[in-house]
Amino acid sequence: MNESLIQQLKQIVGDKNVETSKMSLHSYSYDATPNFQHSPDVVVAPNNTGEISAILKICNEHKIPVTPRGSGTNLSAGTTPLHGGVVLLFKHMNQILEIDEENLTVTVQPGVITKNLIDKVEAKGLLYPPDPSSMNISTIGGNINENSGGLRGLKYGVTHDYVLGLTLVLPNGDILQTGGKLAKDVAGYDLTSLFIGSEGTLGVITEAILKLVPLPEYKKTMLATYQDIDNAARTVSAIIANKIIPATLEFMDQATIEVVEEYNQIGLPTDAKAILLIEQDGSRETVDKDIEKIEAICKKFNAVSVSVAKDEEEADSLRTARRSTLSTIARLRPTTFLEDATVPRSQVATMVKEINRIALKYNIKICTFGHAGDGNLHPTVPTDVRNKEEFHRVEMAFAEIFEKAVELGGTITGEHGVGAMKAPFLKLKLGEEGIRAMKVIKQGFDPHNIMNPGKLFIEQM
Repeated sequence: MNESLIQQLKQIVGDKNVETSKMSLHSYSYDATPNFQHSPDVVVAPNNTGEISAILKICNEHKIPVTPRGSGTNLSAGTTPLHGGVVLLFKHMNQILEIDEENLTVTVQPGVITKNLIDKVEAKGLLYPPDPSSMNISTIGGNINENSGGLRGLKYGVTHDYVLGLTLVLPNGDILQTGGKLAKDVAGYDLTSLFIGSEGTLGVITEAILKLVPLPEYKKTMLATYQDIDNAARTVSAIIANKIIPATLEFMDQATIEVVEEYNQIGLPTDAKAILLIEQDGSRETVDKDIEKIEAICKKFNAVSVSVAKDEEEADSLRTARRSTLSTIARLRPTTFLEDATVPRSQVATMVKEINRIALKYNIKICTFGHAGDGNLHPTVPTDVRNKEEFHRVEMAFAEIFEKAVELGGTITGEHGVGAMKAPFLKLKLGEEGIRAMKVIKQGFDPHNIMNPGKLFIEQM
């Protein structure tokens, strides 16, 4: 990036929205993924779709890399500007543009904080279900680019299930609108779906139309403890087999329980080998009936204890404890390596045992928690990236975890994306044919490979 190009960017967005100071560049040189860092040449904060279009036209002409960035909570190095260039920030594009109660939709800009959106629509008796653990700071644009999940994913689905339409800027500066406030739309290729989970490699999302659902009238939260991980996993399968789909069905192993309880002090049983956090919502009659059935299933599979939260305050403390797992584990060591290997729910117990075996093999501590109801596990290692020998063991352990997940019919990532960190492992899941198909799509949209280069694919296009 030469001074002439930087001046052109300033003419588009204004001087105050272009940062080139060493401190600013350093601040946006990394995300929440350990061991990946590279400074951009410039940080640009556009005000609208038109400005983004003008920026991309310049970058495309001069083959300058562009990395769209939300809050940097990404856990696969998806927002690290590995090839420098421009980092795009959306701090000015953070408005909820419309809540449409007739069509049950909300239209937002990409910089809207997820929790702010959830709170705004709940005030109107509506629900935006995707609730990633980072929702207090993550943005909708980031959620869409990563196809984020959350605790409510089992019953309600993930971000993809709630995106109805997008406004996009393509790498050449073209502005594209997909979908709309429609229950049905099969006009041509499903371009909306193509961009969800594309990790900023195909274009820039500047606006989104999201689906809302009515806010459930009632919910109950329960905690079941086990001295056998197999029994906890079999409970999960049995609940689903009994045609009960809880709003939340979360798992924590003993190592995680100990860390979370030490920090939160809410009375979690640190002697338990596993706990299940279960929540159901809906009508009062349905919730009461489901919770009664779930309690019976838990006891059938030898739960040591089953308790229902006595009020919303207690329920919220349990949910907060589960959402705080990453931050509490991060207190243990300077570096935290969190992953999201995903397997069929019938393989959860096998996968947890394999994770524990791998932890012993490589002499590392692994805390495992996650969304047991959909098989999405988060093995997490507290370590120190400065200890090269130990960190190498951590990397080898996760490579083996990914291989085992795929072997069990799973995948290398359920909700965190591929980014740069998992690019070497993508072939495990997709094969050479899948990689080639993705490259054809990438080449069609972005022939100069300016959009978030170095992500998804190991080599350059």
